Amino acid sequence: MVQSSNVNSLQSKPHYDLLDGLRGVAAISVVVFHFLEFVYPDYSKNFLGHGFLAVDFFFCLSGFVIGYAYDERIKQLGLWQFFKARLIRLHPLVLLGSILGLIGVWMDPFSDITYGVGQLSLIFVCSILLIPYPVMPDRGFGLFGLNTPSWSLFFEYLANIVYAFWLYKISRRMLIIWWALAALWLGWVSFQAGTLIGGWDGKSAWDGAARIAYSFLAGLLVYRSAWVIKNKLSFLGLSILLLLAFLMPYFEWNWLVEALIIIFYFPLLIVLGIGTRLSEGIRKCCVFLGKISYPLYMTHIPMIWIFGNYYSTHQVTRSELILIMLSGTVFSLGLAYLAMIFYDLPIRNYFNAKRWRAWLRSS
Repeated sequence: MVQSSNVNSLQSKPHYDLLDGLRGVAAISVVVFHFLEFVYPDYSKNFLGHGFLAVDFFFCLSGFVIGYAYDERIKQLGLWQFFKARLIRLHPLVLLGSILGLIGVWMDPFSDITYGVGQLSLIFVCSILLIPYPVMPDRGFGLFGLNTPSWSLFFEYLANIVYAFWLYKISRRMLIIWWALAALWLGWVSFQAGTLIGGWDGKSAWDGAARIAYSFLAGLLVYRSAWVIKNKLSFLGLSILLLLAFLMPYFEWNWLVEALIIIFYFPLLIVLGIGTRLSEGIRKCCVFLGKISYPLYMTHIPMIWIFGNYYSTHQVTRSELILIMLSGTVFSLGLAYLAMIFYDLPIRNYFNAKRWRAWLRSS
């Protein structure tokens, strides 16, 4: 009875749809940023040169959402149920992204690097199991060459494990201490590298650890502190504020600016998002953006690599480039929608229903 009432209390909690909408805005920004990476290898010349900070916003949102969804019920659920819930939520698209990445390697007519069946099979197995394996030179020796965004899922899984075994039960005072230490670590990493874009490849993997450590703790602290700022900024206003972080130009003290955005600005946007009311029409838009954000994030990169290889081997006019980027973004959204409707949601609904039935029987 305690467990059943806990499920009901979760379902009665309000859902912060505006935060889902901001996640969608960030995901679309990532797609455009990845296109522009090949056009402007020098990020200081890229108008969306800080688009990679969207990942830190994702991490901060994740800390808030995990605390909101599980702080009060993880003891009743148990570790195994928690891990199953997270696997069901995250791993179907890890698998699909790896499959699409493998197809992308086979179908890419603009790449002059070939892989043997054995090597590519090992890369694929590591990709679906989220085992870092940075061996693909044409993919920048990324931790996950077939689907680069999986690097953030690797760290997301680690954060979830740490949360389940330790973070959920520490006091707010202890959380603040670790939050402050993580902020110092993030600042040091940013100072050493001059930027916080690292974490996705073999040589900068520890940068990714610093990024998830701070942002996840910051989101968790926002939830446990019950911080909220009532405002009338609306979804449009907060979307503009979020985009300003990605559109920010490069400065002499770039490392400090990036660190400050992650440390203070992104948590503030979440606090503002919690305190913003939505009209019903805008709410539906936010719900859609939230649902499509993760499929978009995990399925777009194979096409980006094909585009990058094409762009580096062909003369592309400005008008052609704009057309390719616009059509590529629309195609990515369409693919993500299909993945969501025909793959991700059906799989998640099936396994979640099966999991809840088994859990309620055991209670």
